[in-house]
Amino acid sequence: QIGDAGAAGLGEGIAANAALTKLHLSSNKIDNVGAVGLGEGLTANAALTTLTLGINRIGDAGAVGLGKGLATNTALTTLDLSSNKICDAGAVGLGESLAANTTLTTLDLNWN
Repeated sequence: QIGDAGAAGLGEGIAANAALTKLHLSSNKIDNVGAVGLGEGLTANAALTTLTLGINRIGDAGAVGLGKGLATNTALTTLDLSSNKICDAGAVGLGESLAANTTLTTLDLNWN
């Protein structure tokens, strides 16, 4: 299973990738560190449209990190964060980023 190090590495990869449109990382061991790394990758990515991170261990800090990436991302349309450990602070962080994001059309936060 991919953990934080793998997710952070993928974040570095998506920052430079202009072809990948879907990345499914459900049911791994991704925690806050990995989610923040993916969020950093989203800031520079203009191709990824779907990011699935359901059934992981992402908490509030990870959700805020992903939100920072969402604030400047211009491609992502679907983000699945279902079945993680996101609480109020993480939801607030994501909500603040949505004010700046113009492309996200689907956000799944079920079972948090």
